[in-house]
Amino acid sequence: MKAGYKVNKQEVFDYLDSKNIWYEVTEHQAVYNMEEVAKLDVPYPTANAKNLFVRDGKKRNYYLITTKADKQLDLKEFRNHNNTKRLSFASPDELMQILGLIPGAVTPLGLLNPTESNIEFFIDEEFLSQPGIIGVHPNDNTATVWIKTQDLIQLIEDHGNSVHIINLEYK
Repeated sequence: MKAGYKVNKQEVFDYLDSKNIWYEVTEHQAVYNMEEVAKLDVPYPTANAKNLFVRDGKKRNYYLITTKADKQLDLKEFRNHNNTKRLSFASPDELMQILGLIPGAVTPLGLLNPTESNIEFFIDEEFLSQPGIIGVHPNDNTATVWIKTQDLIQLIEDHGNSVHIINLEYK
């Protein structure tokens, strides 16, 4: 696939099938924030992920941070613990240009979209705890795909992105 091509929801499912990766899908109305996600009836509510797409001030380094839905992430603390420059949220235009996603549909599976940007992926280590499942959008905010966390990490590493498994509980 060439840069600029965006993998759609069905192509995500087809890709997971081609890799023989277990997953379940929950279709739902479009959701745009964690408050709306919390109202959904889903099979693994503690596995819901919150995804933040951020960048440094010079727009040279981009990061996708995935944490448990109920956690608050302090970007200053994240920066201090992960040796990054000052971070801010990427704009909707940057999100579309780089990941091919709209606000509300941010997902680690967006890293499967061909891009010229190298995006570092940070994932909360709590997703590796039992049951070891994570719920993310399949590049579309009208569904949640439940996948084993280790499989997601492997997919992203195989795609060429750096993966950092970190503790997002800062004291």
